[in-house]
Amino acid sequence: MDSAVALARWHAVVDRHDPAGLPALIAEDAVFRSPAVHTPQVGRDTVVGYLTAAFTVLGPALTYEREWLGEDSAVLQFRSEVGGLDVSGIDMITWDADGQIVDFTVMVRPAKALQAVIEHMGAELLRMLEAAGD
Repeated sequence: MDSAVALARWHAVVDRHDPAGLPALIAEDAVFRSPAVHTPQVGRDTVVGYLTAAFTVLGPALTYEREWLGEDSAVLQFRSEVGGLDVSGIDMITWDADGQIVDFTVMVRPAKALQAVIEHMGAELLRMLEAAGD
């Protein structure tokens, strides 16, 4: 699948603020890398969980400002607000031949904003786990 088509599918889910569309975009063995966790997170369900939490934490104010498109990948520069702090960062996304995301890496700056993202993501992931246990 053309990376422009795969990227358009990603933007459609983000624009709708609807994490229910994520599983169809993520490959079974996808990997998620974040400055908020020390090790790569592997598997569709795990990646969907992290991206769902990110939709809640970053999503309401998230805007993509620039993007660079490669043959099977894209780098998306974003801006958001978390805990009253301006957050800037990039999403680096790689797709397989079927247009499913196989690697999703996030980088966030400045350090104070990253700390806020870590705190809010941790709280949201915990809330999600507790809700799943009910």
